[in-house]
Amino acid sequence: MKEHEIRKAVRGNYAKLAEKQSCCCSPTEVCAQELSKRLGYSEKDTKGVPEGSNLGLGCGNPVAQASIKRGEYILDLGSGAGFDCFLAAKKVGSKGKVIGVDMTPEMLERARENAKKGNYTNVEFRLGEIENLPVADCTVDVVISNCVINLSPDKQRIFREAYRVLKPRGRLMVSDIVLLERLPDLVMDSLQAYASCLAGAILKDEYLAIIKKAGFQAVSIVSEAPYPMASTDLDDPTIASILQDLKISKEQALDMMKTLVRVESIAVNGHKP
Repeated sequence: MKEHEIRKAVRGNYAKLAEKQSCCCSPTEVCAQELSKRLGYSEKDTKGVPEGSNLGLGCGNPVAQASIKRGEYILDLGSGAGFDCFLAAKKVGSKGKVIGVDMTPEMLERARENAKKGNYTNVEFRLGEIENLPVADCTVDVVISNCVINLSPDKQRIFREAYRVLKPRGRLMVSDIVLLERLPDLVMDSLQAYASCLAGAILKDEYLAIIKKAGFQAVSIVSEAPYPMASTDLDDPTIASILQDLKISKEQALDMMKTLVRVESIAVNGHKP
């Protein structure tokens, strides 16, 4: 797959999601509220943000694990409808700031509307690609991301950009999807599987190596768990859309579903010297 094809598929998928309350990187039959609780968000978190900002698209809770302090500047890579940004905004207070960057105009519009509804004056949403961040050098204290970096074909560039915008002694905390073993080529070559957070995932050790290569130190896995979509239910809407794209038989589909045990979500942190 070519990079521009991947980017187009991902942007199109998230543009559709911005227009409805639906999940992408998780079982679509699980509501956003319930999924968020499974990922470690409290009821106070899910009910304390503007309606429509939590789309259930994450695979972790980087805000809770980033040890965010009052007055800090936070950058969210792939901020979506703003859920994590709004939670971080409460932690940094009026003297801090949260910047969300997203490449999908429809998602950005929704996030800005949510910010107005919630009267968040310390949150700003910027249109841009996380491989080329519209953020100045050495200006943020913490970079967070939730199930987004796996969607990019150039993960090394993302972490270099994250390193660039962080202040000295700044922190990185990302939740993402990784592989324990390589998935079948049939899955890896599917644009729908890429847009659904599967085909873009890389091996866990490779993921950690890329972060270290970008310059981060003390890189470690904070938590890891089975991928939320690791299901053999062929009627799951997200899985069904992938299978339709692959054009395979039911028997082939059942064999393919067994490979999802090779996928897990992890939370990783690192520090800029």
